[in-house]
Amino acid sequence: MMKYREDRIYQTIGHIVMIIMTLFAVIPIVLLFISSITDNDTLIRNGYSFFPEKLSLFAYEYVLKTGNAVPRAYMISFLLTICGTSISLVITTMLAYTLSKKKLPGRNIITFLIFFTMLFNGGLVPTYMNYTMVFNLKNTFAGLLIPMLLMNGFNVLLMKSYFVTGVPEEILEAAVIDGASEFKSFIHIALPLAKPIVATIGLFTAINYWNDWMNGYVYLTRRTDLYSIQNLLNRMIQNIQFLTQNSSNISDANVGLASIPSVSVRMAMAVLGVLPIIIVYPFVQNNFVKGITLGGVKG
Repeated sequence: MMKYREDRIYQTIGHIVMIIMTLFAVIPIVLLFISSITDNDTLIRNGYSFFPEKLSLFAYEYVLKTGNAVPRAYMISFLLTICGTSISLVITTMLAYTLSKKKLPGRNIITFLIFFTMLFNGGLVPTYMNYTMVFNLKNTFAGLLIPMLLMNGFNVLLMKSYFVTGVPEEILEAAVIDGASEFKSFIHIALPLAKPIVATIGLFTAINYWNDWMNGYVYLTRRTDLYSIQNLLNRMIQNIQFLTQNSSNISDANVGLASIPSVSVRMAMAVLGVLPIIIVYPFVQNNFVKGITLGGVKG
């Protein structure tokens, strides 16, 4: 009876802590959305509030009325995220499965080289020079797809750990005895059993591609038509900040600035940027938790 009461106390405390942590995560998102539909003048005068005096969708109208820039940027982001995540998962799963084989020649050396990339990199300038001068990725879609995002050492080691601990070697050996090739064993046995970690790594990679603005900032100097939604929103924020800071030096800048919801538009941009991730995450949440739990058990 005493142990039952102790368990109930621990569960109650745990639930209270999780509720508080959930509120800390949800409340800022709710405030962000409410601020994005608050009238800009009201937001400047009264600050952020969960119960604003006046609501307005003008910030969204301002963002969406920039020609076809926003729809095109969304299309680029979706295409980039789908292509990047798919290619990354193919490379990561195949490399991780290979490294999970204990009889692989040079397995420890290859694993160390992958781990080494998590500690050191060549730096931004050498990386930029290689991608622009050797691979000619500047002002191309590949400049958004390949640099620094296509494969991650942490993801490879996490998935390799899952293959070692979550895919029984006996099942793979039985498939080989039945005449299955290594590739068939990988496709028909290892991958279905590794669904949780594949979903987890896919979510990690998709979020990285969706949120990335650095590659567009560095490798797109002329092709602004290739801007992703993050690059476009970042450019719009920079333009608003420029007008705000230099309104006294630029003729008619105050007139133009008065028609821009300079505060609420930033909230609207943030909502537009994070909305797809919020929509997708609930569908992969179960696999995400299971993949993290099992993938981190053993190295």
